[in-house]
Amino acid sequence: MKPSHSTVQKTICLILGGGAGTRLYPLTKDRSKPAVPIAGKYRLIDIPISNCLNSGLFRIFVLTQFNSASLNKHIKNTFHFDHFSNGFVDILAAEQTSGNMDWFQGTADAVRQSIRNFAYHDFDYILILSGDQLYQMDIEDLLEQHVERGADVTIATIPVVADDATSFGIMKVNAESKIVSFVEKPKKETLGDWSSEVSEDLQERGKIYLASMGIYVFSRPALRVLLNENPKAVDFGKELIPDSIKREMNVVSYAFDGYWTDIGDIKSFFEANIELTSDIPEFNLFDNENKIYTRARLLPPAKFSGVTFTRAIVAEGSIVQAKLVENSILGIRSRIAYGTVIKNTYVMGNDYYESLEDMSVPGKIPMGIGADCYIENAIIDKHVRIGDNVIIRGSDNLPDEEHEHYVIKKGIVVVNKNAVIPSGTIIGMR
Repeated sequence: MKPSHSTVQKTICLILGGGAGTRLYPLTKDRSKPAVPIAGKYRLIDIPISNCLNSGLFRIFVLTQFNSASLNKHIKNTFHFDHFSNGFVDILAAEQTSGNMDWFQGTADAVRQSIRNFAYHDFDYILILSGDQLYQMDIEDLLEQHVERGADVTIATIPVVADDATSFGIMKVNAESKIVSFVEKPKKETLGDWSSEVSEDLQERGKIYLASMGIYVFSRPALRVLLNENPKAVDFGKELIPDSIKREMNVVSYAFDGYWTDIGDIKSFFEANIELTSDIPEFNLFDNENKIYTRARLLPPAKFSGVTFTRAIVAEGSIVQAKLVENSILGIRSRIAYGTVIKNTYVMGNDYYESLEDMSVPGKIPMGIGADCYIENAIIDKHVRIGDNVIIRGSDNLPDEEHEHYVIKKGIVVVNKNAVIPSGTIIGMR
């Protein structure tokens, strides 16, 4: 049985906002993980929502509980549907009730606590996505395979090498793509028991382990049984998925062969963004069909003066007078003064412009990056004020440090949102 248009219409999408996002700190100091800006003009939450919309799925809930104000504002200002459709993107924030005084304890617990808010909708399938991943997927194809196989649970999987396998849930899959066993983050010495049959090309690249992408489709009765029979279970990967296999439910793998990366920490976030500046990046922002939807800001085009660009992305509304921008992203309304060099850096930009009068106040550093600076291997959060002749240079041999206005993590200097860096400051080096 193939899914029809009605199958898509009978699917509810739940996007999990994740926990406190401590590994993405300080980017998550004042915002939730899904609200973190990426690629100069988007936010992480735009990725799973866009995948849903491109696949014809228009009933979307976002589950969150940490620093959700900016996420709520972004969704409210971005995703509007006409009055003649049933489409929506709604926030379901964690809340205390008379029957439960606890916040979300994990992925499964978040769904359990939120299900009363969407149980009145007509649906047969529940699609569960993560709010902190970068990928482009035809979710309709995922649903199609779920229905064709008569699956109770479908888990999207991606092949990984041994070094990565220990960080994911790994499943053993038979020739019919049925998942026969599952282990969460196996130890390296046990990996020999967890390889799966893959193509010759994947074998040559050592990608013989099938990792869970944290993307699930549940048939409604199956999810009801798993939640009701495991009232204290808090996590899908550690508890509900193994239980579904133990109960001999029809749990199948959906093999995904496209680009996918988990934005887990500052290093992976940095690398995923800088990779977008490649001549032909693995994640394609310039796709006619798989569009990434975000807030329409109606900004003027970017403006340049005397600058050389080499593999750079510059968002609208920017004013760039730098000397060189290389392997870098400049976000919306970025302002870079004359003589400055930017390399391997993500500048997130600003949410508003300063007036000329504000920029001329004596002793006040204008918003943006000043003249004759050198910035490399860094993330500059929004609304940062950097004076003239500043050097910010990350390096792999720098120790992790936290200061009032910046943090160094895994060799990357992260300048905090609203930070002020005086002229002549030197950060990092080595």
